[in-house]
Amino acid sequence: MTKSYSQGRMPQYPKAYWLDSVSIPSFPSLTEDVDVDVAIVGGGITGITSAYLLSQKGVKVGLIESGRLLNGTTGSTTAKVTAQHGLIYDELITTLGEEKAKLYYESNKQAMDFVKSVVKEQQIDCELQEEDAYIYTQSADYIQQLTNEINAYEKLGIPGEFVSSTPLPFPVNGAVIMKNQAQFHPLKYLIYFINKITENGGLIFEQTPAVDITTGPRAQVIAKNGNKLSCNHMIIATHFPFEDKLGFFFARMHADRSYVLAVKTKQEFPGGMYINAEQPTRSLRYTMINGEKLVLFGGDHHKTGQGIDTFKHYEALEAFADSTFGIEKIPYRWSAQDLTTSDKVPYIGKMTDQYNHIFLATGYRKWGMTNGTVAALMLSDMILGKETPYEELYRPYRFHADPDLKQLVTDNLDVAKHLIKGKLELVKRQPEDLANDEGAVVSVNGKRAGAYRDEQGNLHIVDTTCTHMGCELEWNNGDRSWDCPCHGSRFSVDGDVLEGPAEYPLQKLD
Repeated sequence: MTKSYSQGRMPQYPKAYWLDSVSIPSFPSLTEDVDVDVAIVGGGITGITSAYLLSQKGVKVGLIESGRLLNGTTGSTTAKVTAQHGLIYDELITTLGEEKAKLYYESNKQAMDFVKSVVKEQQIDCELQEEDAYIYTQSADYIQQLTNEINAYEKLGIPGEFVSSTPLPFPVNGAVIMKNQAQFHPLKYLIYFINKITENGGLIFEQTPAVDITTGPRAQVIAKNGNKLSCNHMIIATHFPFEDKLGFFFARMHADRSYVLAVKTKQEFPGGMYINAEQPTRSLRYTMINGEKLVLFGGDHHKTGQGIDTFKHYEALEAFADSTFGIEKIPYRWSAQDLTTSDKVPYIGKMTDQYNHIFLATGYRKWGMTNGTVAALMLSDMILGKETPYEELYRPYRFHADPDLKQLVTDNLDVAKHLIKGKLELVKRQPEDLANDEGAVVSVNGKRAGAYRDEQGNLHIVDTTCTHMGCELEWNNGDRSWDCPCHGSRFSVDGDVLEGPAEYPLQKLD
């Protein structure tokens, strides 16, 4: 096999192809109090699309992002634009009923159609390509589940087909097709919206972490530096809600990490978008870079901060890619974090029934391009006073006895297990034991700590107690970060927050 990253030194920081292939406009931070009609917190697909839609209607919007625009989950997607979200429709019929399952499909179909139409009408050069989407299985044990899914398609009026083979170069036991779905370059698509927002008078501020809100008639987003964005309506679209006192979303969602390799393959990729039904997850689709076709191999998800050495997941994807298409080179690799609600339907709408002017969007599972667009279409309509047929389905403060209660108990038992496990762990390693470019849990003055020795030999030592709820963090070797096994917070080697729900950095230790 041609030498790839796992046979040499793995790049220290993963970088998605999307982030490496475009120049994203930059904006100043918020340095004074500002008044707008709508304040939007979060510079991903939901925040930017919402700001675009509202500014097109003459609404004055102000959007703030804690870091750089598009550098979070939106910049780490596989960028499928599809209403086929794995084996979801049979499950939704069982748990929520046919009516809500149909609304879920219709809202995502509407979002996909919006993406296609705006790209065509505005002639956005974002490599949009229509492709058929497949859920396939190589296990006879999953044929019944695929049969149940195609039956659900028929009940809901979803165009689809069950087939016994696919264009992939390996045998399958069966597959379900949803035709005429799409894939694109998400950043090239959203940069068009960013330019339109500023043309329409919208304000964008980067490097402006939000830390709190006020909920009066003129609500406020309060930035870390103390400056405020005052507004009539507010949208919180920060992947994990930075403000969680109103909804306790940390206990109603769980965080998963998943992995992607962008591979130049020896064998030609046949087109189409694929995901398997069984575990471990394997997702495939292609993209073009400088006239060269790269295949995106994704999957191997697990709860954040839990499981095996994260580097092993990249190795597992590499082995799959090599055994199916062959590998010439692997120019890009990255990981992503996704949030899943207890019933697998995102939280979109008014954050609580008490505040009609504060809106939330989160919990897209692994389908952020369509679900994020659903959120933008819904929230912009609700702010403009238009009715949406999807409000009840996505309402953030909903609760179903099944599956919400069952998943709530399961997730929080898991939290308790890892909280106790971390406190009882016996740590033997010392900071001086670490080689260059190695991180581990160590003992410092008899207490648990986290240490990373960088490639220059400098030690970075932090307290491993998560600043959210006190769980003990685990070292993520694949991404060089400290990850929380309880609620998915992530921190850099110097303790800075990379992912919520934590808001505050880790304490640095000498």
